[in-house]
Amino acid sequence: MMRQWKSIVAAALAGAMAMACGAAQGAMPTVTAPTNVSGEDVQGEMSSNAQDDKHVPREGVDVIYLAGGCFWGLEKLMQSIPGVVRVTSGYANGKAGITPNYALVCTGVTGYRETVRVEYEPEKVSLDALLFAYFRVIDPTVQNQQGNDRGTQYQTGVYYADDAAKETVERIAAIERARQPKFVVEIGALECFYDAEEYHQDYLDKNPGGYCHISPTEMAEVSEMIVDPGKYPRPSDEQIKEMLSPEQFSVTQQAGTEPAFQNAYWDNHERGIYVDVVTGEPLFSSTDKFESGTGWPSFSKGIDANAFVLLRDESYGMVRTEVRSRAGNSHLGHLFENDPVSPNGTRYCINSAALRFVPYEEMEAQGYGYLLEYVK
Repeated sequence: MMRQWKSIVAAALAGAMAMACGAAQGAMPTVTAPTNVSGEDVQGEMSSNAQDDKHVPREGVDVIYLAGGCFWGLEKLMQSIPGVVRVTSGYANGKAGITPNYALVCTGVTGYRETVRVEYEPEKVSLDALLFAYFRVIDPTVQNQQGNDRGTQYQTGVYYADDAAKETVERIAAIERARQPKFVVEIGALECFYDAEEYHQDYLDKNPGGYCHISPTEMAEVSEMIVDPGKYPRPSDEQIKEMLSPEQFSVTQQAGTEPAFQNAYWDNHERGIYVDVVTGEPLFSSTDKFESGTGWPSFSKGIDANAFVLLRDESYGMVRTEVRSRAGNSHLGHLFENDPVSPNGTRYCINSAALRFVPYEEMEAQGYGYLLEYVK
């Protein structure tokens, strides 16, 4: 099993005796005591956590706990996002009375999830951005599994430490749940968290060739995030229904399609950006718009790859890739590869009814000045 060799390699690197996941053959490094959200030792005993003040909340820094399969890759991913100040690999929300270590957690009987504690500065990056990045790299439809790893320790979950985070987590989870046929990610409060052994911390920095279930492409895209979705939250369903025209509602909320050559932007040649009509989240630049001959606005790429969610679409007897907006979950259109007219072979075929155009001259006034450099 993938996890068996992973355990053996990791233990060897730590100087511990080699072991398989199901049975420890030697002593593992001692883990630190569990901490609750206030930073106090759950068991009331002194621990390295309590002594070094590591988990005590700091002014201007918030925290979220994410379980997304093997914590090595998720730790590296979160560390790559500007505004994240510290990420710690550990074990969260297991059975009461059990002090976890790696060998014990690997048996699958403790209920602990491999989890990363993410500390971030909300003035620099929103919790929305971190959560959407998390959902971008996990499969929310499978239980006790991510990538090649299987076991209860790999169950996905988002655990919040306060009411403010709870509201955001539940809001984002509702968006993600709506676009999936099945949603099994645990959503709930943090109960306890133990630091993992030291050799697990910054593991992929120490071992660049180490196992990671997150692809290099996903790592690169998340680290290069341009648009923070926290600036563009999805309105309520009632507000959306009131703000959209019947055609806009049909397209964005019911995955409809407008007529070709009979829509607002298929032949628009002005400089500016195209944003989600529901949230205002920036999607495309006029720089990347091209004439495809299809009668719908076509783009070779988006401003920020993270702003799109790609889903398999089997409607109308075809297999296509649906494009939805990240924050608004608006149906935008479809993505096609190997397009003979596109400058790079990629064509985002988008409904005008899903977009709002912001002219270059108005971008600054409308709060999009930070994207002026993306419009040539």
